[in-house]
Amino acid sequence: MAALYLSLGTNQGDRKKALETAAEYISERIGRIVRLSAVYETEPWGFESSNLFLNQVLCVDTTLNATEILNLTQQIEKIMGRESKSSNGVYSDRVIDIDILLYNDFCIQTDRLTIPHPLMQDRRFVLEPLAEIAANVVHPIIGKTIKELLEQAD
Repeated sequence: MAALYLSLGTNQGDRKKALETAAEYISERIGRIVRLSAVYETEPWGFESSNLFLNQVLCVDTTLNATEILNLTQQIEKIMGRESKSSNGVYSDRVIDIDILLYNDFCIQTDRLTIPHPLMQDRRFVLEPLAEIAANVVHPIIGKTIKELLEQAD
């Protein structure tokens, strides 16, 4: 089993229901959810919108490899109505966003996937819920715990 940390975000439609639905799909297709953060309401990051986000982090026990997980999270986003991922760094409102944050202590760099998530240490909306369920997990590249990264975040 691998410990997988996923970040969920939504700022369109029934946001609470979107988080619940995404968690159900993750549980059915990717693995058993073993920890679940509280839900945090946050301002949009990286773009302007009048719609606030709901964010949550899940820890999932999985036997799947990183590519399988990426394919399944993208499939879940599409099923839930997400038409496209961010393009050229341009973010927009979304019914659901599922990001792979950490996968054990693996470091993976491909054309399609980077683990750990390359911006997680810059995103308070990721670090707060992640620290709630994984404060002592060490970022495999930076070498600091999630709690330490949160304490340093703006």
